[in-house]
Amino acid sequence: MEFFNRILRSRMIRTKKFHALVYGCAFAVLFLMFAISLDDPLFEVSYSPVLYDREERLLGAQVAQDGQWRFPGRTSLNEKFAVSLMEAEDRRFMKHPGIDPLAVARAFVQNIRRGRIVSGGSTITMQTIRLSRTASGSRGTIRRSLLEKSVEAALALRLELGKSKNEILALYAANAPFGANVVGLEAAAWRWFGRSSDDLSWAEAATLAVLPNSPALIHPGRNRNALKEKRDNLLNRLYSRGYFDEETLLLSLAETLPGEPLPLPRYAPHLLERLIRENRTGSTTIDMDMQIQANAILSRASSRFAENGVMNGACLIINTQTGETLAYVGNTDTFFAGDVDIVTSMRSSGSLLKPFLYAAMLDTGDILPSSLVSDIPTRVGSYSPENNTRTYLGAVPADEALARSLNIPAVRSLRVYGVDRFARFLRTLGLTTLFRQGDDYGLPLILGGAEVTLWEITGLYAGLGRAAGASAGATGAYNARQNQGAVFFPPYVSAGSPAADSGIAGRQAAQGAAVPPISAGAAWITLNALVYGVRPGEEAVWQDYANAMRIAWKTGTSFGFRDAWAIGVTPDWTVGVWIGNATGEGRAELRSATTAAPVLFELFSALYSGRSRGAWFHQPAADLRHAEVCGLSGFPAGFSCANIKITELPLNAPRARACTFCRTIVMNENLDRRITLESNTSDIAVYQSWFVLPPAEEWFYRRWNLDYRPLPPDETADSNEAALALFNPESGSQVFVPRELDGREGRIVFSAAHREDTETIHWHLDGEYLGSTRIFHEMEARPLPGPRTLTLVDSRGRTLVRRFTVLDNTDAL
Repeated sequence: MEFFNRILRSRMIRTKKFHALVYGCAFAVLFLMFAISLDDPLFEVSYSPVLYDREERLLGAQVAQDGQWRFPGRTSLNEKFAVSLMEAEDRRFMKHPGIDPLAVARAFVQNIRRGRIVSGGSTITMQTIRLSRTASGSRGTIRRSLLEKSVEAALALRLELGKSKNEILALYAANAPFGANVVGLEAAAWRWFGRSSDDLSWAEAATLAVLPNSPALIHPGRNRNALKEKRDNLLNRLYSRGYFDEETLLLSLAETLPGEPLPLPRYAPHLLERLIRENRTGSTTIDMDMQIQANAILSRASSRFAENGVMNGACLIINTQTGETLAYVGNTDTFFAGDVDIVTSMRSSGSLLKPFLYAAMLDTGDILPSSLVSDIPTRVGSYSPENNTRTYLGAVPADEALARSLNIPAVRSLRVYGVDRFARFLRTLGLTTLFRQGDDYGLPLILGGAEVTLWEITGLYAGLGRAAGASAGATGAYNARQNQGAVFFPPYVSAGSPAADSGIAGRQAAQGAAVPPISAGAAWITLNALVYGVRPGEEAVWQDYANAMRIAWKTGTSFGFRDAWAIGVTPDWTVGVWIGNATGEGRAELRSATTAAPVLFELFSALYSGRSRGAWFHQPAADLRHAEVCGLSGFPAGFSCANIKITELPLNAPRARACTFCRTIVMNENLDRRITLESNTSDIAVYQSWFVLPPAEEWFYRRWNLDYRPLPPDETADSNEAALALFNPESGSQVFVPRELDGREGRIVFSAAHREDTETIHWHLDGEYLGSTRIFHEMEARPLPGPRTLTLVDSRGRTLVRRFTVLDNTDAL
């Protein structure tokens, strides 16, 4: 008997363990189902692309893909709205666990008395669950049934376990309907009241609090009395609970209800479209105040320029040190291609690349800050550049040539530096629009032969400002990027998106770059040269004022007057301006000096209005060295240089050749002619230092510099002394002579200069006499195709021989 009892007890124990295991598994399954019962994220809907400035102020937005105005939820909720919502919908929200038993009991009694469902006792948490189950539209309209209420209640309990009360309120506010096609508190505040939800009054907050359960009440012209009654009842309850005083109540009751939906701000429509394409809308680095100012200035300028058929304009303002974009005007708001974002459009660069060639050649020692560069008629093959002034200075200091944006010195400098080398240098700086081989651009590269975008070129100028402060001994707000040498990087506009994460800066940092493409010394010298460009209008006398803005700036006008540029740099801001027609149509009135430049300085005036003007870029002493240079030529002082001055050069720039323009001559006692020591003369020899330019440069230089002294006469001088200069054609060049309109062979015009104004030049082509010239030395000829030799002889037998090749029509093709 005892044996059977032991067996029975053993089976009972096993049965209990089995049941416990089953119950435990069932509980675990139920707990797991409860734990994962909510979707993550809770709401899977499309949101309106929204653009905020650096202080979370709305710049613009577009409707969501489903046609709703639905802004992404915000972490903080307007306290007035939160209080109003809880008073209107769920007074005990902060106390219950997602289900309010008192509200359920009240709803049960009301439904029994009415014989139908008139109240569901739903809490805000349960309503949030209901919104999430219908938001995607996949479930259709959920019927109000006991089963559905039970599901909502269970999910509400689960939601309360995973979210705080404030997070649940924010979820509800971001997804509740507020009438028409407006979803969410933030969209409703803008559409119905034209302001952020943070700025709602008590009356506005109460109006929005009663809408989610009756969104149709907001429709203008319908249900206005019912909406006002609901709002006023809520305001009275809030007053009775002590949320505000009687005066606030009276003022709130007097506020009118919203009418038609209001348009949203459109402060940066082109930037919004760009960021939508790039899928990165939201908070930006834009400063709304600067953006509004820039919009107004561009709009006024566009109205003025439109009278001359110039319809479009754009500008960019960035923080020089950080690269943050503070204002982005993609285009003026016109009907003429106003939807084109000029900031990212490729346009001819004009003269904007000249400062970078100047800086590069400072670092390579090819030029010195004030070394003379030639400004004479120049022809390279079929390319014959001209200055905008249609004049020639003969020779001009390099910094002055840059400040005056002279074309011929820039072309001749590029020829020395190398076109392909310069193109590779620009790519190193981060210019991505140079997609062809450097030599394909040729010498016109420096005058607008390549395309740039306002976005990149303004960023490059800001990089020049950062480079000027990237000295090893510099102090200030320079972060790790500058320390690593990555001072050239694109601007950025998305908040929290450092410039080093993309573009050239990221590549430099990854490669451990230690030296910027442009040294601090060269950048600083370049910026100082750019300060002295002739400013437009009232700005022309800026140096007469002690508090004048010091701005390094550069203009550029593209061939055919299609693009007018102006870019300025200070330690605080870099501003880029483009004026023109987005369609590419040129206008004779479209010149940077009269269009883009005035806008640039108006923008800077607005930026510095009411703000302190900081110090100019600090001299990077650790990246500069002092050098003695000739005060006349700007090259390192030679033995014959009498006028010497001290200048700063980039520290590591190679030593340039000594001055060749100053030489020592021997003169007679009266200092009116040259003599030779070997000549049989009784004159006392006097040694003099004399500044002598080559004949071509001298011919033009003398007309602009009245203090220039030509060499005194020397009747015993060597007949081979350089006195003749031939501008066209260059030695070894290939010349194409087009046919005339009547079909005859075309003509070529040879031009030359002589050191002595009254001298005669005799012209010979392949030994055949062409004629003689005095004062102005030009000669026409119709040379046949093939190798040719041009010979020039003056009256003293001094000769210049130039060989070149004439191409026929088939060769030229």
